[in-house]
Amino acid sequence: MKQVRNSLIPLKPVLVSRVWGGKRLKTEWGYESEKDEGLGECWAVSCNQQVDSLVTDGFYSGKYLSQLWKEEPQLFGKKEKDAEFPLLVKMIDAKGDLSIQVHPDDAYAGKHEHSKGKRECWYILDCPENAELIVGNNATDREEFNRMIKEKKWGQLLKRIPVKTGDFLQIEPGTLHAITSGVELLEVQQNSDVTYRIYDYDRQENGKPRELHLRQGMDVAIVPDMFSEKSVIHTAGRDNLLQKLVSTPDYTIWTIGINGVASIGRLTDSFLICSVIKGSGRLNGIELEKGMHFIVPNGYPMDRLEGKMRINLAAPVYD
Repeated sequence: MKQVRNSLIPLKPVLVSRVWGGKRLKTEWGYESEKDEGLGECWAVSCNQQVDSLVTDGFYSGKYLSQLWKEEPQLFGKKEKDAEFPLLVKMIDAKGDLSIQVHPDDAYAGKHEHSKGKRECWYILDCPENAELIVGNNATDREEFNRMIKEKKWGQLLKRIPVKTGDFLQIEPGTLHAITSGVELLEVQQNSDVTYRIYDYDRQENGKPRELHLRQGMDVAIVPDMFSEKSVIHTAGRDNLLQKLVSTPDYTIWTIGINGVASIGRLTDSFLICSVIKGSGRLNGIELEKGMHFIVPNGYPMDRLEGKMRINLAAPVYD
């Protein structure tokens, strides 16, 4: 990459082991790890105490994202001097089913966890035929919801939503959800790790059952739930068409499939996080390939995209 200040900022993905993880993040995406199995998550763009993304090329090569966020605010169009980096981008490979969980909103998390809440969204990268995700619940009121949980009537409580590759789902705080076996997805979320686990199939990790958070989960769950098959967004198949998938109080998400040449221009007054999820090509002459995650600095023009690839883009929404 040509070392020009305020050019693209590519970041090094970090693989994280999970009890339900597989191996595709290493074998199919080429991410580095000493392990061969149990690789559940790729932390692609992260700026927190758990993972601090390293810049791999360009003018800022060798610096960490936390350094740039603090030292180079012009790259991000920051609105508040002491604000935390707003988003976290992951890729998830679910060899097994993930636990049934729910996230709090900012108000509840601020009061009880001294943290931001967790709003997130999923773009399905790959999934089995007739795949379903668990999103939402079937309880008609709070009393029925609590009773179903206490009696472990998971089959009645949990709402299963059919999905296919290329589908997009917005997961609001308070929505029960779980990624199921065989699904691979790209996740964009608030930069928070507050998760309340409701049920984990009685699995053990290191010889012990994983911790559950029933009281908190029952507190924050939305009942009755409004999520349905109609809530799933099917991404457009047309080439060179920028499609806005969602706009929330925390982020806006787009996707675009490039086949030939396209121009996006400027989408936001902040920075963009871009993930190449298929194929390869170039942005303003800079080489891009599948599995690459990078930041487009505030004000950098996306004038010429060329090649055959699909890119997902995320922009934070500042307070």
